[in-house]
Amino acid sequence: MKAAEFAAKVRRRETVVGYWVQLDSPPSTERLARLGYDYVSLDAQHGLIGYAGMLAALTAIDAGGRSIGMVRVEANDITPIGRALDAGAAGVIVPLINTAEDAAKAVAASRYPPVGARSLGPTRSGLRIGPAPAEANASVIVLAMIETAAGLANVEEIAATPGLDGLYIGPADMALAVGGAGPADPEVATAFEAALARVRRACEANGLAAGLHTRSGEEAAKRASEGFTLLTVASDINHLEAAAAAHLAAVDRMRSATTTSR
Repeated sequence: MKAAEFAAKVRRRETVVGYWVQLDSPPSTERLARLGYDYVSLDAQHGLIGYAGMLAALTAIDAGGRSIGMVRVEANDITPIGRALDAGAAGVIVPLINTAEDAAKAVAASRYPPVGARSLGPTRSGLRIGPAPAEANASVIVLAMIETAAGLANVEEIAATPGLDGLYIGPADMALAVGGAGPADPEVATAFEAALARVRRACEANGLAAGLHTRSGEEAAKRASEGFTLLTVASDINHLEAAAAAHLAAVDRMRSATTTSR
């Protein structure tokens, strides 16, 4: 899928499904990019990926041939946003957006003049998205993360930001934002669901993609049925740990049964 095609799908609010990468392991990222996910997002904020790793991972995603590379940048700042896009990302997920002004800053950082402030230096992106500034402006996706109490309070104004393509909920931080003691605190389940619904409605009202990170394919399917249109499934490090634990548990059951039968 080409960047322009992916951008069109996101902006039409078609359902797109992605995968989350936290590990600096380009060969495994390449294998994930061959599976058929619409996008693979690299976590440059909380993941274990530096700039060289991000560049190698974006190259690996392109080598996989079936997914678009996205990056959750480390901050709402023109430098990390520009570096991710120059490295070949088709879009950025920008954390900690609290106001419409924050969202406008993220959009400006991702667009070349005269509509934005991005510096022209498409080191690698010119090979993937196109060297023409207008073409890049039309193809790059910008998602604003709603994950704080302030972001939630201002979500309707944020969603109205010109040039913004979607909102992306960080569920762990959102749980804390609505008063939870942790990411899965059952005491705030009702408030958490209300927050998700409020963000989704703001997206619907402004024609934006409604994005959400989910823990599994089953959860992603459920949220898609509710109206979310951009869904990320779990992450490489979580799946690696879960698969290894499941295999160990199977062997441990055998060892326990053998010991008991003696």
